[in-house]
Amino acid sequence: MFARLLSAVVVGIDAALVEVQCDVANGLPAFQVVGLPEKEVTESRERIRSAIKNSGYSFPAKRITANLAPADLRKEGVGFDLPSALGILVASGQIPSLTSQYLVLGELSLNGEVRRTHGVLPIALAAKQANLKGMIVPEANATEAALVDGVAVYPVRTLAEAAALLSGELTVPCFKIDRDALMAQVTAPPLVDIVEVKGQEQAKRALEVAAAGGHNLLMIGPPGAGKSLLARCLSGILPPLSFAEALEVTRVYSIAGMLDSNIPLITQRPFRSPHHTISYAGMVGGGRGLPGPGEITLAHHGVLFLDELPEFDRRVVETLRQPLEDRSILLSRAGVSVRYPSNFTLVGAMNPCPCGHLGDHLHPCTCNPHEIRRYRKRLSGPFLDRIDLFVEVPRLTPEELLTRPQGEDSHAIRTRVEKTRRIQWERMKDKPGRFSNAELNSKEIAKYCALDQDAKGLLEMAIDRFALSARAYTRVLRVARTIADLTGAPLIRAEHLAEAIQYRSIDEDLA
Repeated sequence: MFARLLSAVVVGIDAALVEVQCDVANGLPAFQVVGLPEKEVTESRERIRSAIKNSGYSFPAKRITANLAPADLRKEGVGFDLPSALGILVASGQIPSLTSQYLVLGELSLNGEVRRTHGVLPIALAAKQANLKGMIVPEANATEAALVDGVAVYPVRTLAEAAALLSGELTVPCFKIDRDALMAQVTAPPLVDIVEVKGQEQAKRALEVAAAGGHNLLMIGPPGAGKSLLARCLSGILPPLSFAEALEVTRVYSIAGMLDSNIPLITQRPFRSPHHTISYAGMVGGGRGLPGPGEITLAHHGVLFLDELPEFDRRVVETLRQPLEDRSILLSRAGVSVRYPSNFTLVGAMNPCPCGHLGDHLHPCTCNPHEIRRYRKRLSGPFLDRIDLFVEVPRLTPEELLTRPQGEDSHAIRTRVEKTRRIQWERMKDKPGRFSNAELNSKEIAKYCALDQDAKGLLEMAIDRFALSARAYTRVLRVARTIADLTGAPLIRAEHLAEAIQYRSIDEDLA
C-alpha cells in the first residue's frame, strides 16, 4: 500500500514543503529512505522501527520505501521521523488513510515519544503560505509554531497520540497563545547600565547617536579605558524590538537550534561578542550540508561586538564589508545558495597601537612607527569606510576614577532614542523591512538630509579637508540626520554636521 503526508525542510531562512511518500510492498524485508537525504535522515530508520514497536504497533516485515519529494532538494534534520512513521502505519493498514491538509513534523525517540525539532517557525510560515489546514508538531514546539497567525497548531507527545489524532480517534484542541502578552514580557535589565561607566562622556554620546540611527561604531583607546564596558551598554539603550523584528530574530535562532524551549519569542535585541579566533564559517555562516547562520546573522536586529578588532583574521573582517552594506549575506556552496539577513549594528574596539599605550602619558608607547603602521593597516580603507562613528576612549584621570559615576542612566537615554527612532519609522513607513537612518539610500539621503546654508559650506570644506569618499560622504549625512532627529530639527544645521564630521576625524589617522 501507499501513503502520502506533508512535511517541510528549512532552506536558509525559509522553508520548503516536502511530500513524504511511503510504500510497503511484498519482498525481502528492507527499509530505504530516498530523495537526497542527509545522514541524520537516513539514520532515522532505526528510530522509526523502535518507535513503532514500542507504541503498540507492528513494524511490517516487508520492503519499505520512504521517498522525500522533491528528490532534488537536500533534506536535513530529524523532523521527518514522525511523518515517515505515520506513513508506514497507513501504508501497512494499521491506521486509516490520512488527510494531506496537515503538515507533520517531529523527531521520534525509541519509546515513541515525539521530541522537539529545529526550524519550526519558518516551517509554520511556509504552512500558512500554502493554506494548509494545520500543523502537527511536538508539544515542545507548539508555542513557537503558534506565533504564526492563521495556522492551526496541534501539539502531540507520542507517535500513538499523533496516529489517533489523524485517524479521528482523538481530539486535540488547537493550541493558541497571546502574542501581545509575549511582547509585553518584563524587559530584562541592560547588560550594563550606562550610568555605571565613569567619565567617557564623548563615547557615551557616540553610543547614543549609534543607537538612535543604527550606525556602526569603532572605539579606540588603551587597555582598561572601558571600551568593552561601553559596548555592553549599547543593547540597553536600543529601542525594544517590534513584533515583526522579534519574529525575524526568533526565526534565525529557531533555524540555528538556539531557541530556548521556555522562551518561544525573542523580545530582547541580540548581543553577540565572538572571540577574535573565530573562523570564517563561524562569522558568516557555513558548515556541513546546507550552510547555517553565522554570528552576523545571529546578531540580526542587534549588536555585533568585535573586541580587539585588528586581531581578527583579515579575511573574516573583510567579509563583513558586503553584509554591512547590503544588510544580508549570500552563502553559495556546491549546488546550493542561501541568503541570510544580517542587519546589525557593528561595534568594534581596538588599541591605538600594538602595546596599547600610544598617547598615554602614564605609560610610554614602546612601539616603533613601522609596528604602529602595520597594526593599523590590518583594517583596510574599504572596511573603515563602512564605519559611521570613530571615537577615542582615553585613559580615565585619577579624579574620574575616584568620583562616583554620574550622568543619565540607560533608561533615560533609551527614552530619547525611542523618540528619535519613531521619527525615522514615520519617515520610512512605506519602506517595509527598513527601520533606521543607517539604511537610507542615495535617493532618500537627497530627499531627507537637507542642509541649511551654513551646513552646506561646512560640508564642502570637510570633503576637501578629509578627502571623503562617496561612501564616507553619505555616511556623514546619515549621522548628521540622526543628530538632527535627536533634537527634532527638520533641517541639518551646521552644529549637527560638525558633530558628524568630528566622528570621522580619527578615520584619517587610521588610514
